[in-house]
Amino acid sequence: MTKVIIVAALQSEFFAATKSVERIFYTGIGKINASSLVTQLIIEERPDLILNVGTAGCLQSNLLGGVFGIKEVIERDMMAEPLAQRGTVPLSKEPPIFKSDFGDAKCATGDSFVTREDKWLIDSGVDLVDMELFAIAKVASRFGVKWRAIKFASDLANEDAAKSWSESLESSNSRISEMIDKAISD
Repeated sequence: MTKVIIVAALQSEFFAATKSVERIFYTGIGKINASSLVTQLIIEERPDLILNVGTAGCLQSNLLGGVFGIKEVIERDMMAEPLAQRGTVPLSKEPPIFKSDFGDAKCATGDSFVTREDKWLIDSGVDLVDMELFAIAKVASRFGVKWRAIKFASDLANEDAAKSWSESLESSNSRISEMIDKAISD
């Protein structure tokens, strides 16, 4: 039997226990909080799969209100030019992108709430932006643990993002729940 650990940043993003979800772990906002807790969970719980669920800003209006499996995740706020291109850790052999076997959306993670257009994100083919997934995927990959993610497109990553995000939280919970069984089955 596959041991699955479900993590979300905040209880307000995902709180519904279902027959498939007995326990949810909350990382707190941001990459450091996420990587710290996921490392601890991998060491203590020894899961076969880490499933990250939660909200994300979207870069296209047709995605708003949708729920997506994440196929790829990149880091959007690693900016060490001229040592390395944006999104790439300089002098590191680790990949700048992590891929999952679930979903078809591309997510970019950073420690900031996106409130305006960013040409680099558009040029990179990003669909959604969040604040934890890259760290979760990186830690899981380091430990050889499979990862998947489900993200609800809560806002348009613009100047109204904070208000839209707050208003979408109830919808995010039910929409994410609809996709959980698909994400945790092999």
